[in-house]
Amino acid sequence: QGQFVESGGGLVQPGGSLTLSCTASESILTLYAKTWYRQAPGKERELVATITIGGSTTYAGSVKGRFTISRDHLNNTVYLQMNDLRPEDTGVYYCNVLPKLPWGQGTQVTVSS
Repeated sequence: QGQFVESGGGLVQPGGSLTLSCTASESILTLYAKTWYRQAPGKERELVATITIGGSTTYAGSVKGRFTISRDHLNNTVYLQMNDLRPEDTGVYYCNVLPKLPWGQGTQVTVSS
């Protein structure tokens, strides 16, 4: 069992939006770069987005321009705003930090009509 608690997933139609949230202890989210990963059925877990301690962000090419990672240090929360969702975005989404710690349960995102 990881130290992260992800939420906000669900079933959404193509073109829709979801915002994922991840909470963890204050020390984890303030001391490390934060990341979102996803794992599609039958595929390996892949890095989707990263936000550094200084607030710089990077994204996988497949989500750039559609997803936005952000963090709220006051509430010890990391967010992933996902717009224009596509069926290929379906998977279990996990948050973590760099270097990685044990994984949480993740939150399921399903994009389907």
